[in-house]
Amino acid sequence: MTYADEFPASPQGRPLWLVTLADLALLLVGFFVLLQANQSLDRKALADGIRAGFGAAPQAMAPDPLAVAAAGVFDFAPGSAVLPKSVEALRAWAREAVSDPRVSLRVTASVDGTSRDVDPGTGSAAVLAADRARAVAAALAPVVPGRRLLIQTAERPSRRQAVVTIAFTGEKK
Repeated sequence: MTYADEFPASPQGRPLWLVTLADLALLLVGFFVLLQANQSLDRKALADGIRAGFGAAPQAMAPDPLAVAAAGVFDFAPGSAVLPKSVEALRAWAREAVSDPRVSLRVTASVDGTSRDVDPGTGSAAVLAADRARAVAAALAPVVPGRRLLIQTAERPSRRQAVVTIAFTGEKK
């Protein structure tokens, strides 16, 4: 008796190409069902549900307003947040911009990244950039109503400046 006699021959099955074709057809049907199901999907509710699943607040990821124009204060002295010149022209520009209630202003300040351009008290470049943004915001505060002024620092060094951006925020609800 041989080993071949102990194991019966396997019955003839379907060709392998037919199984692959059936798998691809089922994937295609599933894809079209997914497309059909997404036609009436509330995308905001889906995004809020995903954020809630990760523990974030539903409104935490509001999109940034659309920036439409910019002006700024340039050439701060190294290590200083003192405004280098009069900001009357910037104030007039901001006053005209905020006459439209659908816009807001964003002040973004930066440092040049050198060892001289840091806050003298703390040695921190981030503190100096924040101080520059605060100084420009304080100069603009008399002409910018309410909560329409945002202060931030640049993510990476560029030059000793504070840029004011007009952003279209849309209609208030």
